[in-house]
Amino acid sequence: MPYVILTHDKPDSLDLRLATRASHLEYLRPFKDQVLAGGAFLTEDGSLAGGAMIVFNTEKLSEAEELIKNDPYTKAGLFSHVEVKRWKKVFFDGHET
Repeated sequence: MPYVILTHDKPDSLDLRLATRASHLEYLRPFKDQVLAGGAFLTEDGSLAGGAMIVFNTEKLSEAEELIKNDPYTKAGLFSHVEVKRWKKVFFDGHET
């Protein structure tokens, strides 16, 4: 069962997010088969809203925690807090599972 990783950026950290983005994406590429979905939260006008979500397919909480612990965003101090929650996939990509 996958885990959802919810991240919340520290206030006024957009410059840090943008400066670290390329490293963050490069870090996640080897996990692309386990990352079911991921991306930043946006406001209604499409600007960044200071957080993101990753749906990570693993059976182990420790693997999801390790993924976010070693993320360049985490190492750069971008997040005010992170939540990791087990997720039951019922509807996904237009299909009921």
